[in-house]
Amino acid sequence: MEDGSWLVFAIRWLHVLSGVMWIGLLWYFNFVQIPSMPKIPDEQKPAIGKVIAPEALFWFRWSALSTVVFGALLALMNGYLVEGLLLGIVSQVSGHTMIGFGMWLGLIMAFNVWFVIWPNQQKALGMVAVEADEKAKAARTAMLFSRTNTMLSLPMLYAMVAAQNLFRIS
Repeated sequence: MEDGSWLVFAIRWLHVLSGVMWIGLLWYFNFVQIPSMPKIPDEQKPAIGKVIAPEALFWFRWSALSTVVFGALLALMNGYLVEGLLLGIVSQVSGHTMIGFGMWLGLIMAFNVWFVIWPNQQKALGMVAVEADEKAKAARTAMLFSRTNTMLSLPMLYAMVAAQNLFRIS
């Protein structure tokens, strides 16, 4: 193993590990928890809102941030951070375009997590006191942005895997 490649591998591993947790929780919320809520008896719902959801949202938002941080470090260490963010326009390298597309989708998704989903979930779960109508509106907003992130996760994952496997960027 050449000098320093172990560090690139470690950062890549942490990026992938964080990403698996982030997208896994995103898909859990959208494919399991949200559709299951109407089936849960009312007397059991407080356990979801007071115990499970806040804990899952903690890991959700921090795994989103760590995915972005480790991904940016990885791109920087491999020399394609700027070209990726510029979508390969300057370099005319297809791999930079592909990884950049994935990077921008990931950044949009992380922004949604921290600045839309999380603040609205705090209201919806009663962590922040609001009127009942604002609580319902916040729950709907959080759900819609979470669904948006779920849809964005598919092309984002495709772009990330394609950049590494079809275009062979480091």
